[in-house]
Amino acid sequence: MKLRSKSYSMFAVLAAALSFAAVNPVWAAYPDKPIKLVVPFPAGGPTDGMARLVGQHLSQSLGQAVVIDNRGGAGGTIATEAAANSAPDGYTLFFATTGTMAINPSLYRSFKVDPVKAFEPVGSVAATTNVLVVSSSFPANSVKDLITLAKQKPGTLTYGSAGNGSSNHISGELFKSLAGIDITHVPYKGSAAAFTDMLGGQISMMFDTVSNQVPQISTGKVKPLGVTGRSRSTALPNVPTIAESGLSGYEVTIWFGVAAPKGTPPDIVSRIHAQLNKMLADPDVKSRLAALGAEPLPGTSQAFAAMIQQDTAKWSKVVKASGATID
Repeated sequence: MKLRSKSYSMFAVLAAALSFAAVNPVWAAYPDKPIKLVVPFPAGGPTDGMARLVGQHLSQSLGQAVVIDNRGGAGGTIATEAAANSAPDGYTLFFATTGTMAINPSLYRSFKVDPVKAFEPVGSVAATTNVLVVSSSFPANSVKDLITLAKQKPGTLTYGSAGNGSSNHISGELFKSLAGIDITHVPYKGSAAAFTDMLGGQISMMFDTVSNQVPQISTGKVKPLGVTGRSRSTALPNVPTIAESGLSGYEVTIWFGVAAPKGTPPDIVSRIHAQLNKMLADPDVKSRLAALGAEPLPGTSQAFAAMIQQDTAKWSKVVKASGATID
């Protein structure tokens, strides 16, 4: 009797598993080959570092290799279009950023993709902020001082960026708009060149990633006036946010996440999302993100979708007001 009961139980479990596989064939088989993670910037930068961290953990948890496909160029539009036009089968994922999803659609005239319509938001991964810095000799020690100086000398102060449409540029345009000041944008091919010119006095200030500027701040080469995020950076706890410094409503957060081509099966999206949140709870991952100047950003797929839509609306207004366009 016990043998029959045990056999029946095993049969029931097997039948249930086969039934589940029949109803959910994609879930049961996925993944049975390597997955490609398209990254919109070249290897070696902080975006690539985060993407590789994601790829490593997804590979371990899903049991298949995750191949990093770096497709730099045109501010990430090349990679975005390539990923959006891939088969929606879960074997191509996109490492999405604020720039590629929320800024580029209004900045690049030739951009052929509407990210909101072209992708399934899988999950957010991490967020970083910029910091407003000036050289140690610059005659302003706070955001308030800087705004006062800019109003006293309209059109004479300048800010450098890593290029048109970069988060550095957009940070400056929002600052300019909310403060009601006239400062001139000077685009460079990368933030390193802008930083060199700021130290040399060719430009007045710049917005740059916290991770880039922490070493410069610690040596006294530059003065941090404020961070762009909603809250203070854990890497610069004594530096106030620009909003708390008097510029109400100011916030620039640069986020990163994973998206899949529209039409990717919900079971696959849910499975990857679950693994992302599991990864972000790992203390080692938190430590490695901190080394990249980022903080974990776990959440639901729905929250990630809402964030993309909100930032798309926000940054389209800023880009339009700035007059910046790239053909």
